[in-house]
Amino acid sequence: MQMIRFFLLNAFIAIFTIVLCLWCLVLSFFGRDEKKVHFYGAVPWAKAILWVCGVKVRASGLQNVEPGVPRIYMTNHQSFFDIFALLAYIPVDFKFIVKQELMRIPIFGSAMRGAGYIGIEREDPRKAVKSMKEAAQKIRGGVSVMMFPEGTRSVDGKLLPFKRGGFNLALKSGCDIVPVAISESYRIVPKGSLKIRKGSFGIHIGEPISLKGYSRKNINQLMDRVKEAMEGLMEKRSGPRMAE
Repeated sequence: MQMIRFFLLNAFIAIFTIVLCLWCLVLSFFGRDEKKVHFYGAVPWAKAILWVCGVKVRASGLQNVEPGVPRIYMTNHQSFFDIFALLAYIPVDFKFIVKQELMRIPIFGSAMRGAGYIGIEREDPRKAVKSMKEAAQKIRGGVSVMMFPEGTRSVDGKLLPFKRGGFNLALKSGCDIVPVAISESYRIVPKGSLKIRKGSFGIHIGEPISLKGYSRKNINQLMDRVKEAMEGLMEKRSGPRMAE
């Protein structure tokens, strides 16, 4: 039974992803409205996958979200199911900042471009700088973004060291940083595995952190402050609201 469930769930995710990517392409073609692609494509995709897989999300701190205010949401990363939970339960038309190579995947990459996601070229330093400048300009134009400052998924749920790139982008854009902590999602699908377990995990959204007083000279202090905020949120697991 476990093997059958493994096969059926992963087959569903793959096929449903292709179907929804095609739907997102249709949405982006007619009107090129990135907001429609997010709310009528990406969000239903994420909610359906969570429901079919029997995974629930406990969401707390939603009062700290202001959909109309451009901000940089920074979250830890434990599982590929984090993507579904963030899309399903944070009511903001945010854009993921992703590796440029993901944007080259047929259909999937086109759908991400239609949603306005921002690809960062990490291998070529010159292209990386150019990508970051373009991303900062987009944020200053009123777009919220979602990024993973660790740069990869944690195996055991503990926070990994942060990379500077996201914080340099935050300083360039001037937008507040909203710390988001994900807890226990690595128990649903651990890094390196495709086995999906039923269960629940939490998303905890913290208060925005102003960038006033921060610059490249004291960027380490900013990184430490965001990390401390995430660690504090991860410790608050008692009594969060269950998001259905």
